[in-house]
Amino acid sequence: MRENWRSKLSVLAGASALALSAVTATPALADDAPVSPQEVQIPADVTIVEGGAATDPAGPVESVDPAGPAGQAEAVEAAKAVPSSSTCLGSTAAYGTSGCFQHNGDIVWAGDTKKDGMSAAVGVYTDYGRAEEVCVNKLGANTWATCNKNYREGGDVRLRVLRYDGDTGKFYQPETWSGWIPVDGKY
Repeated sequence: MRENWRSKLSVLAGASALALSAVTATPALADDAPVSPQEVQIPADVTIVEGGAATDPAGPVESVDPAGPAGQAEAVEAAKAVPSSSTCLGSTAAYGTSGCFQHNGDIVWAGDTKKDGMSAAVGVYTDYGRAEEVCVNKLGANTWATCNKNYREGGDVRLRVLRYDGDTGKFYQPETWSGWIPVDGKY
């Protein structure tokens, strides 16, 4: 008789715990969702670098002069270049932004994947104390921009992708971080 009472008590305790976890773990309803993007705080001393039009990731990265005779067509085509998965490491993506690091040439790629009035931003952090920088793609939706940097070969970099509003100078979520990427490309 006593064992029957214990089993009933344990079933009741388990059901109570399950009900409590269901109540506390319920996702927010659509009505509770934030109306506007959530701002992300970036240190004030972070350098913001405007990325240039991307070119063939295997070749050198050059700026395209959009004011030149064929410059506008070249700029549009160059901005649509996509980084090669074999040369671009640490691919990281969040809503509206993709980023990666090309170790041969120390090039940061910033891809804007959403037409929402904001720009793609890829923050670059090092493991050896170099000042943080953010590569911003202001070329528009469905484009890639590159920022050509020079990092210490024995160091590692980490990418942070998020959205950037050039009108306000503010950064927004969602954001994602990559793991540490060796600058020399050797894992």
